[in-house]
Amino acid sequence: MGLRLVQVNVKARDDAALGRFWAQALGWGLSSEGPGVTNVEPVGFSWPDPAAVCVDLVAVPDPETVRYRLHLDLATTSEAHQAELVARLKELGARPADVGQGDVPWTVLADPEGNVFCVLEPREIYRDTGPIAAVVVDCADPRAMARFWGEAAAWTVHEVTDDHARLRSPQGVGPYLEFLRTTPGEKTVWNRIRLDLLPYRGDDQAAEVARLRALGATPADVGQGDVPWIVLADPEGNDFCVLAAPR
Repeated sequence: MGLRLVQVNVKARDDAALGRFWAQALGWGLSSEGPGVTNVEPVGFSWPDPAAVCVDLVAVPDPETVRYRLHLDLATTSEAHQAELVARLKELGARPADVGQGDVPWTVLADPEGNVFCVLEPREIYRDTGPIAAVVVDCADPRAMARFWGEAAAWTVHEVTDDHARLRSPQGVGPYLEFLRTTPGEKTVWNRIRLDLLPYRGDDQAAEVARLRALGATPADVGQGDVPWIVLADPEGNDFCVLAAPR
């Protein structure tokens, strides 16, 4: 059946503090599955559900400082809402960020640990996504990434060009997964932000990993040790995790 994109995994110096920022930024709730792990998800959310891609903050000793390939775009419903949200995020600890965007209608910010994200101007396409409009991945070849991720997660490809690709869950809910053509630098360390995929109930994790490898994924060692999830890299070297199938 493919896999479900269930969460964005973010490495943090202080998972609890960064979790509080993102919970307030998104208007979501906080929970924890143990020391060093903070979960941010909609209040009353029954995980997993394609209506939302959750945010998982995981503490690491010293997160690397690199140009991250993945960021979040936040949705707004009006110019007033965009201005209010930007002001509120700054009060929460976000700061303006310059990534060479120039004069654009969206606002680029960095969270308290330096993770860049965008607050978009109102766009009709994101009217029903929830607070996260899109999970955006920088890449060299959006067409190839759309093929891989469309088959990996069984997500529907809504748009694909040489410069941009847009996918969404087959249920037509939740945020989009987008690939934006850039010139990524050479990857020398594992990503601070990555995607977590979950098999459907009754599906076999090992079989899904074998299927992904046949699509072009490769094993990745990010120092995970003996854990129940499996770390792979997509065809452009972006780390992602295949979680254990739910029982």
